[in-house]
Amino acid sequence: GPLRTYAVEVESGVPVDVAAFAAEVDRVVADPRGWTADGAVAFQRVADLTTASFRIVLATPATTDELCAPLRTAGRFSCFQRGVVVLNLARWLEGTEAPGLELAAYREYILNHEVGHALGHPTVVCPAPGAVAPVMMRLTRDPSACLPNPWPFP
Repeated sequence: GPLRTYAVEVESGVPVDVAAFAAEVDRVVADPRGWTADGAVAFQRVADLTTASFRIVLATPATTDELCAPLRTAGRFSCFQRGVVVLNLARWLEGTEAPGLELAAYREYILNHEVGHALGHPTVVCPAPGAVAPVMMRLTRDPSACLPNPWPFP
């Protein structure tokens, strides 16, 4: 599939190892269960923010709210807005109360979900009780009868 380039950023002053965060992003987007599984897209990280197809930014809740506006992220949610995947630092560090999503799975989910928006995929709902949740469901916002799943192609 077409090559989509991405740049990884961490907000200045945030106590997160930038190289470790970038490595986690790279791992998730390259995972065989990820968006590249069906061959419809390929990813490559680039250093130049101006040439990237989209940016992935880890930001404080306040900055997330600014970057995501007019979407309402309430200091809690992440978003894709104006070519930027904005990941909320508080949730990245602490995870979410969503059942079945421990911290590692939450990070995989939120990256795949927001990158899915960057690829043009809309939010979807649970197809049927007991079904594996599509990654484009809002697992952290909408209680569901679906089984939590962080991957586009589990």
